[in-house]
Amino acid sequence: MKRYIYSHFLLLAVGYWLMASCGGHPSVPSAFSVSSVLPAIFPDYCDVTVPCNIAPLNFMLPADEYDECVARLTTPDGQQQTYGHGVKVQIPEEEWHAMLDASKGKSIKVEVWGQKKGEWLSFNPFEIHIAEEPIDEYLSYRLIEPSYVAWTFMEIAQRNISTFEETQIFNNEITMNDREKGQCINCHSYQNYKTDNMLFHVRLSNAGTIIVNDGKVSKVNLKRDYTISSGVYPSWHPTAKLIAFSTNKTRQAFHTSNPNKIEVYDEASDLILYDVETDSVSIVSNDSTLLEIYPTWSPDGKYLYYGKSVPLPEEMEGQDIRTTYAKIQYNLYRRSFDVETHNFGDEELVYDAASDNKSVTLPRISPDGRYLLFAIGQYGCFHSRHHDGDIVCIPLEQYTGTPLNAENSTPIDLSLVNSKDFSDSYPSWSSNGHWMMLASRRDDDNYSRVYFAYFNNGKFAKAFLLPQEDPELHVSLLKSYNRPEFMVEPVKISVEEFSRAF
Repeated sequence: MKRYIYSHFLLLAVGYWLMASCGGHPSVPSAFSVSSVLPAIFPDYCDVTVPCNIAPLNFMLPADEYDECVARLTTPDGQQQTYGHGVKVQIPEEEWHAMLDASKGKSIKVEVWGQKKGEWLSFNPFEIHIAEEPIDEYLSYRLIEPSYVAWTFMEIAQRNISTFEETQIFNNEITMNDREKGQCINCHSYQNYKTDNMLFHVRLSNAGTIIVNDGKVSKVNLKRDYTISSGVYPSWHPTAKLIAFSTNKTRQAFHTSNPNKIEVYDEASDLILYDVETDSVSIVSNDSTLLEIYPTWSPDGKYLYYGKSVPLPEEMEGQDIRTTYAKIQYNLYRRSFDVETHNFGDEELVYDAASDNKSVTLPRISPDGRYLLFAIGQYGCFHSRHHDGDIVCIPLEQYTGTPLNAENSTPIDLSLVNSKDFSDSYPSWSSNGHWMMLASRRDDDNYSRVYFAYFNNGKFAKAFLLPQEDPELHVSLLKSYNRPEFMVEPVKISVEEFSRAF
């Protein structure tokens, strides 16, 4: 009986392999020249470490250099399969996830051949390392064209990272009733990676903040007589129905010769706390002479971290910000928080970036509370448009009450994560703390795209681009992935249900 079952499954396996081979799996070239370099594939997935539940890492050779591409993937147990159509390698999801399962904690070997002018070239093989730790299954982002001052269509979308499924959370066309004014949707945010408590903003036409409270949708106006604006950049408290916001008077300017192209800055900004249950707003910090921005809670909810500007040189005080923007720098602060009384403690300076002529924004604390991520650049609060924007990670144990700076702290090596000459910004942690996500313009300097990097035992592996079913989508989709956020589940409320809140 056992022999019959074994033979039966062996026949099925052979039959499946024959069907797969006849269904489009190419043959490895029989004659080729040997190269001593890695293939110039896009995206660059050579020797990356990826989650055990990631979508297929489809890639391509440059279409202006090659006519065809064939790749052979080999798992640690010796299973092999070949892929290639034109210059693209696109792997069926079911086959890819089977390879991931067979390679967890180990590596998949990848061999690539490229053909140009009728001749094949073999490249050095590389490995794709498969981590045992999964990544959060969902990701959300705003897809936005680089229109800067006008828009007709904008959406917040969510993507299943294990597959290529992308769906809309909301789009601005469905509720926009003033075409001249337009409508902007932005700053989606979630409580503790879940979606039953979430929000996003609507600006201009039908302005307000869409709040989801235990799955129930409503639109609220966060502006009060004593605040400079409604809420802008949000952060949900991890356990309580509380949201910290910055309130901002944000402006943008355009450079004619500066390679950074666009300057986004604040004329004023404060911090507020919004109580979802009581619809009440209280002031956290409102120093009229300085700027407070980008609040974020520690995972235990006991601290609120944020950026705060340092005073301008005396000779620049009172000048137009369009002439002083390059001297505005932010340091990193925090305040303790009592969730029972909603009281905040005194301000603590955690990282003194200005002492090194730098500016720090977008702090993020790892889920275990041990590591501090932030974006850094020479000036300003919008490093997404600054070529010198980089990500920094520091073990929080180094902060003992004395402000950290470039001299007395030892950051973790991110040389495999940061790009050399392009903007890297908006860092965040996955819910298990093993994956860092960032938005980077390293591919073409125009569009922000989502990159991930594995983090384990205090070390970061090489960053890699969010996989797409068609790798060419990365260059054909003329939109930026704005404010990428991890989620452990999808948003379950439909676009139509959101629209009824207006």
